[in-house]
Amino acid sequence: MQAQIQALLAAVGTGGGIATGSNTGAHMEVAKPAIFNGEAGKVGGFISACKLYIRNRMRGDTVEGQVQWVLSYVQGGRTMEEFVQEFKRAARGSGYEGRPLMEEFKRGMNGGIRRKLMEAENPPASIEQWYKRATALDRNWRESRREEERLRGKKEGGGGAQKQERQSLP
Repeated sequence: MQAQIQALLAAVGTGGGIATGSNTGAHMEVAKPAIFNGEAGKVGGFISACKLYIRNRMRGDTVEGQVQWVLSYVQGGRTMEEFVQEFKRAARGSGYEGRPLMEEFKRGMNGGIRRKLMEAENPPASIEQWYKRATALDRNWRESRREEERLRGKKEGGGGAQKQERQSLP
């Protein structure tokens, strides 16, 4: 998994035409990539989908912003609940507590969820709040995606496809 992430970062970080793009016309409608689950056979498609989206929808963003956006789609197939449980196991006996523990948690979590919580009117103030709110946000986001897919399936089946802009979290 680490090697795949490094390959992805190298592909995005080196530029590779990502920041500028060659599409001089109006923005095309481009689907966002699916959450990358770490499968080796899917890394090429994931990188291609990210490059296409970035070229067409994120041209003016900084490379750092583009990389953060890509990383927000790399969850390793884990839910936030799974990440929290793994983090708690790793944190036991680590010597970290209080603020340093929260910083390590934020560093390891999905970037989209982290940003949403940090930009909230009342951001989490304790590690337990971080665990609880990050898990709830991830659960709500996943439920919303399932609902969108269900509704999209109904629309496509019923004809008259309507163009709809969707906002994505992680």
